[in-house]
Amino acid sequence: MEELRKLEEVQRTLTFLQSRSITSTSSNDSDDCNCFLSKLTLLLVQPCGELDLEQKCALVSGYMPKISAAILDEASGKLTGKGYEENYVEKSSLFDFGHKSKSGPLQTNFEEIAMVGLHAMQRANSTLEDFCRSYFMFHGMDINNPQSVFQYLPMLSFVESYIYQLDDLNEKMVQASSSEMIISETGVELGGHGQISQSSNVFKSYPFRPLEYLLESHGLLTKRMQDEFKSGEEYWALERKLCHALQNKLQISVEDVIKAIHLKSFDYRVLNLLLYELRGEKIDELHMEFLSVSEFLVEVADDLFDYEEDVLENNFNILRMFVRIYGASAPTVLAKYITEAEEKYNQVLKALDPQLSLHYQRRCVEATEEGGNVSGYPLGTWSIPPLILDEEFCRSSLLHTK
Repeated sequence: MEELRKLEEVQRTLTFLQSRSITSTSSNDSDDCNCFLSKLTLLLVQPCGELDLEQKCALVSGYMPKISAAILDEASGKLTGKGYEENYVEKSSLFDFGHKSKSGPLQTNFEEIAMVGLHAMQRANSTLEDFCRSYFMFHGMDINNPQSVFQYLPMLSFVESYIYQLDDLNEKMVQASSSEMIISETGVELGGHGQISQSSNVFKSYPFRPLEYLLESHGLLTKRMQDEFKSGEEYWALERKLCHALQNKLQISVEDVIKAIHLKSFDYRVLNLLLYELRGEKIDELHMEFLSVSEFLVEVADDLFDYEEDVLENNFNILRMFVRIYGASAPTVLAKYITEAEEKYNQVLKALDPQLSLHYQRRCVEATEEGGNVSGYPLGTWSIPPLILDEEFCRSSLLHTK
């Protein structure tokens, strides 16, 4: 089964190379040549320390002319024997695509190849449903047409599930006790062991690299997607920083809070950019601008809906942060940001196609009526929940009640 999986991966790589006209057709042993090119490509895209793809290409270009057939023949003679084979198997696991790492599934998932688990897929499901119902219309797609949905769902589902899998690790870090956390200028590092330490290790390197390799192999990765992946990392770092500060009664800045709430919807922007690529469409900047404003309002609405729960679980929440900064005046300050965003929303809404504008507003009404964490921009009045000025007392009261 393992050998079959490796062959399948080589064949998939060969198909990709053929689509880019990077295959050998002139020699009698072209099949062997193409198999070698496929394996070489798979080797080059695997993570190797801090080397990026450009550095790897530069190394190959610089050193391959020096590696002659004579040198390879000499190396083949010296790199043989039982001792070498055992040592090679031990040290080359990074390039064994089916290898199960001794450090457990976490390393296999995030350091070697992009993979997702069932829990992440289940968590991503509601976001995917909301994305399809709210964003497909901006691509002229009918959500009620199964073919329209399922044609792109596998890739959209995989990417969102991968993001949720990383988000789950980040949540473990946020929930870590303050005694295990050390805040530094570069972010949060954990001194504990177990799952928390493993989660920290994932975020020490670029956690989206395996996903980028996957998207690139399908010809889907763009610079704007990479920028949004970086926004995701930045949001998670701000979330850890701000939640730690609230839990430990440290000072926070409104600039960090506003930046975090704008970054929070990065996954929707990734999915939208991915859908443009999957459909071979040119990005509509007006639509992107409108959705960006809408995303801000939706995130604020969700935070108001989840306010008490986020306080109890020490999650990022804009109202939580504003209460910490402005106290009882937090609703007034938040209302100012909402008003400014609503003005921009209405301004850009008028520039949309009238039919699209009507459909999106209907979707917002549907989402608001359905409620829950994926509720859309609530047309009408905003409801600010009762403020929790003493979070520690609120948590202890709830525990005592239970």
